[in-house]
Amino acid sequence: MSRAAEPGDFTVRPLDPLGDAALVHGWVTHPKAAFWLMGDATRQDVEQEYRRIAAHPGHHAFIGLHRGAPAFLMESYDPTEVELKGLYEAEPGDLGMHFLVAPTDTPVHGFTRAVITAVMRALFADPSVHRVVVEPDVTNSAVQALNKAVGFEVLREIAKPEKDALLSACTREQFEAATGGNTR
Repeated sequence: MSRAAEPGDFTVRPLDPLGDAALVHGWVTHPKAAFWLMGDATRQDVEQEYRRIAAHPGHHAFIGLHRGAPAFLMESYDPTEVELKGLYEAEPGDLGMHFLVAPTDTPVHGFTRAVITAVMRALFADPSVHRVVVEPDVTNSAVQALNKAVGFEVLREIAKPEKDALLSACTREQFEAATGGNTR
């Protein structure tokens, strides 16, 4: 990872709950993933959680690859059915998102921003998606800065069962303006 990450360096594939459980377990239980709220999860807990996600028609999990190697976790969800159900007024074309960059002993400056940009490009590749919504923890200033960098605006604070969150949204146009990139 000596050169800066470029858009073509990233791909995503569906997460395999059984085959990817050990890999994802190492990511979600790492101290840097504290906001993922799975720090005490066993490998079996992770497998069970991703089996649950795979069985839900409105929730999808993916492994993100950087130059072919697993590098991040991405989830998309229907916010009217998962995570934000009943907590905000959804608009047609809304899609929820979570992402987690794999921990590393050799961080590369700008890599996480490149990942969130790749995640947003992947989500907006679907022409039915008009706006991406997220609900980061109110204390997660690092992800809030990343969200802002790719065009998210904070709508309001919401109380979820597991956390106080900043409901934030990013339209296709806001993303394109923030990144200078075309999503199509």
